[in-house]
Amino acid sequence: MATAHVNLSEFDLNKIPDAAGMSIGLVVAEWNKEITEALYQGAYDTLLAAGCAEDNITRIDVPGTFELVYGAKLLCEKEEFDAIIVIGTVIQGETKHFDYVCQGVTYGVQELNLSYESPVIFCVLTDNNIEQSRARSGGKHGNKGVECAVAAIKMAALRDSVSD
Repeated sequence: MATAHVNLSEFDLNKIPDAAGMSIGLVVAEWNKEITEALYQGAYDTLLAAGCAEDNITRIDVPGTFELVYGAKLLCEKEEFDAIIVIGTVIQGETKHFDYVCQGVTYGVQELNLSYESPVIFCVLTDNNIEQSRARSGGKHGNKGVECAVAAIKMAALRDSVSD
């Protein structure tokens, strides 16, 4: 397993750009709320720790993971966010639904990144079972929300450094 013995929440605050002045959008799926709320909290706390002001963090909720792309598109169109993080989880079931949702969201986020100036960060767990999701949303593998907040800050800083 790729994440065996790896804590996704470990990062050095001194090695990421200062997020003071950054405006970050968080789009959170309501489906599998236990997991998405834990991912949100990891991202939110990390943004604050990196210097992002509470007033510069905007959250919108969407019904499920498939709707994350539309929610992120709405934020991209506002052109006021330095980065956007989509937060969801899809857990394998007995049907092909898992495959279609995962593929659709992945392609949707890719398209947003190619179409808009604000980077859209993929914080979507695609696990085989709820235990794997728990392990990656604050459990033994840390919290993917933390990792995605760090990625959002880095990508926003990259965009700004290349735009200058």
